[in-house]
Amino acid sequence: MTTYHHPAGSMARPDVPGAAVWLDPGAAGWSRTGLRVLELSPDVPVTLDLPGTEAVVLPLAGSVTVGVAGVEHPLAGRASVFDGPSDALYVPPGHAPVLTGTGRVAVLTCRSDAIGEVQVVAPGDVAIEVRGRGAVTRLARTYTGGAGLRADRLLGVEVITPGGNWSSYPPHKHDVDTETETQLEEIYYFEIAGGDDVDGWGYCQVTASDERPIDVLAEVRTGDVVLVPHGWHGPAIAPPGFDMYYLNVMAGDGASREWLVSYAPSTGRILDSVSDAAVDPRLAGAG
Repeated sequence: MTTYHHPAGSMARPDVPGAAVWLDPGAAGWSRTGLRVLELSPDVPVTLDLPGTEAVVLPLAGSVTVGVAGVEHPLAGRASVFDGPSDALYVPPGHAPVLTGTGRVAVLTCRSDAIGEVQVVAPGDVAIEVRGRGAVTRLARTYTGGAGLRADRLLGVEVITPGGNWSSYPPHKHDVDTETETQLEEIYYFEIAGGDDVDGWGYCQVTASDERPIDVLAEVRTGDVVLVPHGWHGPAIAPPGFDMYYLNVMAGDGASREWLVSYAPSTGRILDSVSDAAVDPRLAGAG
């Protein structure tokens, strides 16, 4: 039976220093996307051999220096994922980046044979968008495309959902290639804000959109991963008192690189229910 929800620690790799999440496409059962989350220690460099793979290095908490082909690229990072966007680095296929620093860093990966250049995106060039209204207000930070990183197939987005709100809602899907939808694998990596003595949590749902079976209703906590190979996904629910963060890593095999989705049949009713609501003031002016 395929496992789609992976609790924190279940995807660690003991032979790599600090590897809290180590997910390759083969382990996920699909063709493109992967994710590493590393807890870096001072003076303990980590080398990632990524043949035939493009990558985005994204600090989650703390800073990191990335060595690529003998050139060092320092990333200032941030205190936490709830403290605005970070700078990030694109590493094209054919390199083995060396990471040194302190704190936690995500490495988004996608199988690709494209020829590209190393690129850095500054926090001010990350696309910020407040989506939804009322209890479905959330904040999205998009690191690829536009003024961001020019990747081949890789898409990287962060979403902040304030406590008490829902995101990835209305439920949507991107599991076929049509004129209005692109087939994209998707990884969700979660962090939940709470006090030092509180283990915060949230919920994430994935359901079938066709004959391919999938049924996930997971209690998610910091460090958890949910895989979405197909199906309707959403909502992601942040209980009152616990802001939710998730990182989405997406890519597909089709010619289109766009994020095109189809929404669930209930979408009209859901949107009508919040049409007169104000944008959640907790996200006003947020980044």
